[in-house]
Amino acid sequence: MEVSMVLRATLLLTVLSFLASTPAAQERLAPDAMARALQARYQGIRDFSADFVQTYRGGVLRTQTSERGTVVIKKPGRMRWTYTSPERKEFVSDGQKIYSYLTQDRQVIVSALPPDDQATTPALFLTGKGDISRDFVAVYADSAPSGTAALKLTPRRSEPQYEYLVVAIDAASLQIRALTTRDRQGGDSSLTFTNLKENTGISDKEFAFRIPRGVDVIADGTPN
Repeated sequence: MEVSMVLRATLLLTVLSFLASTPAAQERLAPDAMARALQARYQGIRDFSADFVQTYRGGVLRTQTSERGTVVIKKPGRMRWTYTSPERKEFVSDGQKIYSYLTQDRQVIVSALPPDDQATTPALFLTGKGDISRDFVAVYADSAPSGTAALKLTPRRSEPQYEYLVVAIDAASLQIRALTTRDRQGGDSSLTFTNLKENTGISDKEFAFRIPRGVDVIADGTPN
């Protein structure tokens, strides 16, 4: 996938990674009620860290890839995704700028975090201003893994990079088991987490990015 597509998919999946341990449900909620429950859970999360595996299947070229690494998130708008296999790369936001470091290309792409009134739905969540029930139409997906409920979230405002998101939730605990984004080329990007930790008081220093020596820097689309 292109860097912009990877980053946008990552931002969207980052949003819902905050919802990984919603309190147990006694019965299956209506889709809109489930969306409100997820939003309530998200609002209570200040920071989050985990190991992750990200897979991509399909698209125009019918490709299939698998990557893994670690992620650290802190509101408002801070994140660090470190991909360790098969290729090392980083996507870091310090709350003002986003740094995309492609180690094999020896290149860092620097872009501004969009202001609230110009941000995409994923970025709005990262700044703490998103609302699942407001920004998405929620319905249950036709199929779901055994023991889970799958909530399909379609953005109310058309997004250029994705059509919808499917969240597979444990039927008993409402813990998220899988997150899948369908892009405009028909590809599916899925993210799974292990070793989840929430509200541990992550320092802002985790999100300070230092540009390595000897790399090409592209700022707002213009090489420096």
